[in-house]
Parts: sequence; structure tokens; C-alpha cells
Amino acid sequence: MSPIWLPALERKLIFAPLAYPSGDWHPDDLAFEDAWITTDSGERIHGWFVDPGSPRAVILYCHGNYGNVSHRGTLLRHITERYRVAMLVFDYRGYGRSEGIPTEQNILEDARAARDWLARKTEIAPADIVLMGRSLGGAVAIDLAAEDGARGLIVESTFTSLPDVGAYHYPWLPVRTLMRHRLNSLKKISQYHGPLLMSHGDADRVIPFEQGKQLFEVANEPKEFVTIRGGDHNSPQSEEYYEALGRFLDSLPTARPAAAP
Repeated sequence: MSPIWLPALERKLIFAPLAYPSGDWHPDDLAFEDAWITTDSGERIHGWFVDPGSPRAVILYCHGNYGNVSHRGTLLRHITERYRVAMLVFDYRGYGRSEGIPTEQNILEDARAARDWLARKTEIAPADIVLMGRSLGGAVAIDLAAEDGARGLIVESTFTSLPDVGAYHYPWLPVRTLMRHRLNSLKKISQYHGPLLMSHGDADRVIPFEQGKQLFEVANEPKEFVTIRGGDHNSPQSEEYYEALGRFLDSLPTARPAAAP
């Protein structure tokens, strides 16, 4: 039986939220709409939504374990402007202006609520939303895609499972036995059948490059992997990656309108 304090310590190691007002909440170069979303358990979460009009795709972006949506403003502007896509970036519980406490179950529920909000907003089927996630968010996106499908799945610098990451950093501790949070992407990704684009830095010191390659190897076709040469975990993506992202979006099947109520 694990010590009573262990779950709280585990959450602190996995999640690093910054609550409002930390961050830049009024960026001069980004026109966005505040999204207020109610989860199935009644918590309110918050996000930023950008729609350039007549988008070529609709993307739900699941961010990593640190910060909040205000730290993704530059990314949001870059992706929506360069590729003419609509995009929602949302905060998990406890991040930014979102209520509640982040746990594995809660952040997965948050992502489903955010996707449903985005589907209603853009009037397309939830399964025709492109799912995009980085690091922790990649695992969240994989879970959504595996359970419900997606028009496309984009995964950046993501782990095989949380216990695998813990064992990599703390090899002298029995983390595989003690950890309650799992996010087993290695098990889930093979359940997704659709277009996949993955990237990972080959000098990543937080989530080993080999874990990204393992995920890719068990994933179904069609798929493409982009190595970020010399990239650490928080290094920017390369131009090679952004060119691959453009080709990936061009290759996606046509989205269907949402079913009539």
C-alpha cells in the first residue's frame, strides 16, 4: 500500500499549472474568442478559439503539463495563420482560468468536453476534428483518437506511458508499481486508425527520443515521423516539421457536417 501523501506528490510531479493571472492574457497580435466549457462533472474550463473563416481544418490542441493557454498564444497565431485552420487551445482543470484539480481522469474528460464544444462551434462531427497534442497533451490526444477516432492525429514529443517516464528519471524507485497516473499511449495508439504525424527531438532529456519511436512503430498507417535534429524537449519545431504539417493537412479526408439534432 502506497503512503497517503504519494498521490499528491505524484500530481505535483506530473502537472505544473499556472493559474490566472500568470501569463499574457491580452496579446496584441492575436484575435481570439474566449471559450467557456462545462465538463460532464460540472467543472468549467477555459480556452482560446481562433477561426480565420472557411478553415481547411479544425484543430483541438492539447498542451503540455506546464503553464496555461496564455503561453500558447504565439503557437496559436502561427498555426492558424500559416495553415488557415480553426483552432481551440484549452486549459485542463487547475490551469489558467479553469476550475478544479488536474488528474488523469479529469484531463481526459476536459479534452472530450473541449472537443464537443469545438464540434458544436464549427458545426462538424467530433470525429472530424484534427487532434494535436504536445508532450502530456500528446497522450491526451492519443486517448481521444483511440476511443473516438479523429480526422487526423498530430503528436509532438510524447511518451509511451507516465510510468515509463518516471522509470527513466528515477530508475532506483519502483515507480511502475507506485504510480496511479498511467496515460498508457503505447497501448492506446494502436487502436487509432487514421492519418498520423509524429515528431520528437533526438536530444530530448525529458521524454527520451526512443519512446517517441516506440509509439510510432506500433501505430497504424498512414503515418509519418519527423526527427527534430538536436531538439530537446522544449526546443522549437523545425521548418522541416512545419512543411510536413502542411502536407499532412493537405492529405486529410474531407470533413463531414455534423448530424442534424
